[in-house]
Amino acid sequence: MADIIVIGGGHAGVEAALACARMKKDTILYSMHIDMIASMPCNPSVGGPAKGIVVREIDALGGEMGKAADATALQFKMLNTTKGPGVQCLRVQSDKIAYMRYMQNKVLHQEHLEVREMCVEKVLAENGVIRGVLQADGHIEPCHSLIITSGTFMSSRILVGHTSTKQGPDDEPTTDSLSQSLRDLGIHTFRLKTGTPARIRSDSIDFSKTEVQPGTDAFLRFSNETKSIRPFGKQAVCYLTYTNAKTHEIIRSHLKDSAMYSGLVKGVGPRYCPSIEDKLVRFADKERHQIFLEPESESLNTTYIQGFSTSMPHDVQEDMLKSLPGLENCIIEKYAYAIEYDAIDPLQCKPTLENKKIENLYTAGQINGTSGYEEAAAQGLMAGINAVLKMDGKEPLILHRDEAYIGVMIDDLVTKGTKEPYRLLTSRAEYRLLLRHDNADRRLSTYGHEIGLISDERFSAYEEKEENIALCKEYLETIRFTPKSPINTYLESIEYGTLKEGISALDLLKRPKVTLQGMKEFLEIDYDEEVLSQVEIEVKYEGYINKAKRDAAHLRQMERVSLPQDLDYNSIQHLSLEAKQKLSEVQPMTMGQASRISGVNPADIAVLAVHLEQLKRG
Repeated sequence: MADIIVIGGGHAGVEAALACARMKKDTILYSMHIDMIASMPCNPSVGGPAKGIVVREIDALGGEMGKAADATALQFKMLNTTKGPGVQCLRVQSDKIAYMRYMQNKVLHQEHLEVREMCVEKVLAENGVIRGVLQADGHIEPCHSLIITSGTFMSSRILVGHTSTKQGPDDEPTTDSLSQSLRDLGIHTFRLKTGTPARIRSDSIDFSKTEVQPGTDAFLRFSNETKSIRPFGKQAVCYLTYTNAKTHEIIRSHLKDSAMYSGLVKGVGPRYCPSIEDKLVRFADKERHQIFLEPESESLNTTYIQGFSTSMPHDVQEDMLKSLPGLENCIIEKYAYAIEYDAIDPLQCKPTLENKKIENLYTAGQINGTSGYEEAAAQGLMAGINAVLKMDGKEPLILHRDEAYIGVMIDDLVTKGTKEPYRLLTSRAEYRLLLRHDNADRRLSTYGHEIGLISDERFSAYEEKEENIALCKEYLETIRFTPKSPINTYLESIEYGTLKEGISALDLLKRPKVTLQGMKEFLEIDYDEEVLSQVEIEVKYEGYINKAKRDAAHLRQMERVSLPQDLDYNSIQHLSLEAKQKLSEVQPMTMGQASRISGVNPADIAVLAVHLEQLKRG
């Protein structure tokens, strides 16, 4: 009997299986094709706004995605560098083939982990508790806990033009029986839709008609364990082109032929990553749209057409693509398509990602209504961690909204639900100045070490970094510059003006334009760049950071007020009808979670607080 079974070898499944096995639980990972484990059926990249910070968080907790992305990246690029640290993030252009091989090697050689190339037909439960799974060959495999990370493979249909084909991504098979077995257990499913652009033969593109998009010439990484990356001079470049009036004319004249507008699509598509035809309808006033041309792999002669997702018929796709500058003579290696699939309503999940109806059943990734490799990997990691912690009789790991984007995402899903593919955005986080790319390890390494996914050696390095940050700040406080100090030459060079009175190095650093790098020759400091960067951010943004921490502390007070899981909200007088319905549906674990439910207003929270106080008094 397995301790834990994971269904699905995508990004969520890989992280879930590795976490469980590394936490010493005998784990089985089911994948329909071993050579497709950790595939990238859509964009060949990792990271980006909010998502890049999630990858840093995955790494800080002991996950694998960050290391895999660093090791197989074709290009590293830091985004939003002209903006504040709260929105800066890393994105890498991935070698999709190398990434898959890296992850496959990890799962196939992980102790306590068995990989089975087999389809699971049915989830088996008894008296509301998971018992095991039924394999396609008729064999029943029992287990203590089950994590489903089926991605877009449950009852999936490929949609192109007026045709619908029963099939999963990358020409793989789909399964209808798995989602039906979930419905048989009383779990609600609904249809979602996503899509992917065409792939073009790279040697058929005239890149001279496009704009070069290089990476960032700096040592960038997702994982703190990464010691070297592909040299900037050997990194790939991406390219930028645009749609035009001809492109738009072709699309508008064929809208009725798109699966999106022909009535063929039943599921809801992603608002923040729409098809090109959807963009034209929603943003009719825009004269052009950006299209990025991204290499897929050093071992492939293909380019991914980022921003040009469509479900048009193949002949229309050809006309659309050939209207783009640089693609006039392009050869299509793989046509774009839309895909529709079954997902479960995430309101049925606890904050641990365990199902509320079936004990020891966890779900993670696109089955929970999300979109993106990073969101999936983070959920898989958290589901795996919490499945093990529950088996061991330990408290679950639930990340708060001020601790991680992962916490923001899971709280959004299990508290608000979703009707469309959910994508993480920086705007979803109330405390994004606390949730930065640069401090993910400082926020989460302690958790990763406590659960056993961060080694003692790595944690010692983290503790040394923390000590150096504190020592550096203490040193800056003790150093004083006077109006006669040589540092005036530096201040004049940045057009700041000379000092009129004495000031500490720490207070001087708070001023605009002044940087630690610029002050370095006037100081005796020998810390690495990561330490200096942390010190500078903390000093310059101290007021904003402290305010965010105070706001977060107020939220934490509400999170400490637990709500009984058997509370009958319909019996509470003075609660609004909508609040009764929503609270009964979500069954929030804390007062804080209750306050974030759509339709539950402050007056309802006040009524709930009074009711809790009455319960305490008996």
